[in-house]
Amino acid sequence: MTDATLTHGTSIPQAVPAQRFTRTVPRSYVHRAAIAEVLITHWQTEGPDSFSVDAQWPRAHGFYGAVGGRWHDPLLVGETMRQALLLIAHAEYGVPAGHQFLMGDKFFRITPEGLCLEGAPADVTLHIRCHSVRRTGSRFAGMRTEITFQRDGVVIGTGGGSLSCINPNAYARVRSALGELPRQDTVPSPLTSLALLPPVDAALVDRDRARDVVLSPGDQAGTFLLRADRTHPVLFDHPVDHVPGMLLSEAVRQAAHHVLQPRDVLPVGLSMRYERYVELHIPCTVRAVAEESQDRNHQVRVTVEQSGRTAAEGTLTVVERN
Repeated sequence: MTDATLTHGTSIPQAVPAQRFTRTVPRSYVHRAAIAEVLITHWQTEGPDSFSVDAQWPRAHGFYGAVGGRWHDPLLVGETMRQALLLIAHAEYGVPAGHQFLMGDKFFRITPEGLCLEGAPADVTLHIRCHSVRRTGSRFAGMRTEITFQRDGVVIGTGGGSLSCINPNAYARVRSALGELPRQDTVPSPLTSLALLPPVDAALVDRDRARDVVLSPGDQAGTFLLRADRTHPVLFDHPVDHVPGMLLSEAVRQAAHHVLQPRDVLPVGLSMRYERYVELHIPCTVRAVAEESQDRNHQVRVTVEQSGRTAAEGTLTVVERN
C-alpha cells in the first residue's frame, strides 16, 4: 500500500456493530499504564494474517485535543495504529508480555472529513493486513502491515509500516552493547536525563500549554532541540529507556507548524523512518525544512539528529484550514 491520495466517500461493505465500541481492551495489550489512554475497544480475525481492530477517538483529550475546535487530533491516527499493531502482536501472534517492539517505519494519510468532530466520539475501525511475517523458530519476530481506516462505513485513511520485536534479555544485551545506556538495566534513573529545556512559544507549534511543547529554541531558523519531559503523563505514560516514537512524531508535527508560520494548517499525513534509538541523556537536534508549494497543500521534512547521526526522519503533509 502506498501513501496515496484518498477519495472521501469510498465505502466498505460491512457495518460495524455498536457493541464493538463499548469497552476497551486490556491495557497491557497496547502498552499503556493509564486505562484512560487505551483507544482500542475490540478486535477480530478477518482471514489469514488479516484483522479488524476497533477504536474510539475522544472529543477531548489531555494531550491529543481538538484542532481548531473542528477536527480530532491527526496524531490520534498514529497512536491508534501503534496500539492496534501491539494488540495484534500479543493477542494474535503470541508475543509474550515484556517483549520490546521496534517500529522501523510508518505512514498514514487521513481525510479532513474523517477527522471532523461530531456530537459523539468517533468510532473507527482499522482493517489490517499483515505480510512478510518473520519468525525466529516458532516465535513471532516482525511484520509489515497495510491499514485501511473506516468511520461510519466510509474509508477515511490508509496507513502502514514495519514492526519487529525482541525478547527482554536480548533487548538488554543490544542496548548495553550499543553503549547507549548509562546503566545496565532498561529503565535509567531520572538523573540520567537531560535537564528540561525551555519550550518554544506554544502558540507557534499549535499548542495551548507550554507543558505539551516538545521543542526548545535552536540556534537558527528551522532548528530546535528536543524537549523530553519524562513527567508528561501521556508522552511518558510509563517508564522507558529512550525517547518514545510518538514523542518523535509530535516533534515532527510541532517543527512543521513552527516553520509554516503564519499559515494555519491541519496535518493530514505523516511518514516516519526510524534509524536508531533517541537517547534521553544526550542532546538531540530537530531540523525542519518546508518544501515549496504552489497551492494550499504543504510538506515539511524533518530530521532528528543525535551524536552527529540521523536517528529519525519524518515528513508531515498539511492542508491550509478553510
